[in-house]
Amino acid sequence: MRVPIVLFVAVLAALPCAASAQPYPSKPVRVVVPYPPGSTPDIVGRTLAGRLQGAFGQPFVVENRTGAGGNIGAEAVAKAPADGYTLLIGVNGPAAINKFLYKNPGYDSDRDLSPISLLASAPQMLVVAPSVRVGGFREFIQHARANPGRLSYGSVGSGSASHLTMELLKSDAKVFIVHIPYRGFPPAVTDMLAGNIDTMFAIVPAVLPQVKAGKMRALAVTSLKRSALAPDVPSVAELGYPQLESLAWIGLLAPAATPPEVVARLSGETIKSMRAAQVRDLLGKQGFDVVASSPSDFAKWIRAEQDKWSKVIQASGAAAD
Repeated sequence: MRVPIVLFVAVLAALPCAASAQPYPSKPVRVVVPYPPGSTPDIVGRTLAGRLQGAFGQPFVVENRTGAGGNIGAEAVAKAPADGYTLLIGVNGPAAINKFLYKNPGYDSDRDLSPISLLASAPQMLVVAPSVRVGGFREFIQHARANPGRLSYGSVGSGSASHLTMELLKSDAKVFIVHIPYRGFPPAVTDMLAGNIDTMFAIVPAVLPQVKAGKMRALAVTSLKRSALAPDVPSVAELGYPQLESLAWIGLLAPAATPPEVVARLSGETIKSMRAAQVRDLLGKQGFDVVASSPSDFAKWIRAEQDKWSKVIQASGAAAD
C-alpha cells in the first residue's frame, strides 16, 4: 500500500515538533560558576548541580569561568541559547550590581538574565589585622578618619558584597580606605595574615579560624542580629549602624527568554533541593542560610539590591578596579 504524498509530508513536518516536545532536560545541562573551584559559589553550585542531576536524571555539569568580577561567566550564560541548558550561579555582582560598576560588562543582567531562585544568603564579618590597634568598631572608624588613605582593605573582587559593604561603610562614616581586590577569599586572607592589607569584610567561616587563633580581630557582623557562628561578635544593628546591614548572596539564573515552563521546573526542583537537610547543614557550615525563593521573589530581591547598591556606588564613587 502506498502512503499518500500529502500524508508523508505531514509526517515529516511534525517531526521537529515532536523533537522539541521532548521532556526537559533531554541532554546534559551546563552550570556556569564565575568564580574559582573551592569558592563558596562553587561549593553551592556543585551541591545544587548534584541534587538537580538526581532529580532530573541528566548530568548537570559545573564549569568554572572566572574573571572580571564574574562578568566573563555571566556574559557566557547571557549569550547562550535560552533553552534551559546553560545556567548561572550568580552572586551580588554579576547577577545584579556590576552593571553600575563596569562601563561595559558585556551584558545587561536585567535584560539578558532570568532569575530562577535566590539560593542562600549570609552576613559578613568586619575583621582587622593585629597591627590595627583598635578596641572596637567605633574606635576603628575614628582610627580610619584620623588616617585617610593609610589603611587598605581586601575584597573578593569588584561588585562583591565584601567590596560594596566596605564602600557603604566608607560613604556612611566618611572615611577613606584603599581597595585591594582579590580573586576569592583565600588569597585575601593570606595577604592579610602576611600584613599586606589591614581590614576586610568576609563571610564568617572565611576568617573565623583566624579570629579564634588571635591572628585577626572581629569587630562586627553585618546583620541585624548576631551570627550563631560567632555569638561574641556584635551586630551592626546593636552597634547603632543598622544601615550597614549587608548580605552576601548566591542565586540561580538562566538566559532571558528561557521558556517559562522550564524556569518553573528548575525553580521547583531547586527549592526542594536547597531545603534538604543535608544542604542546609552544608551551607550552614559555610555561613549561609538557605533561602530557596521563587523566580518572582528573586526578581524583587535583585531590584531591591540594585536600588540600594547603585546609590552606594554613586555616592562613594566606587568603580571596578
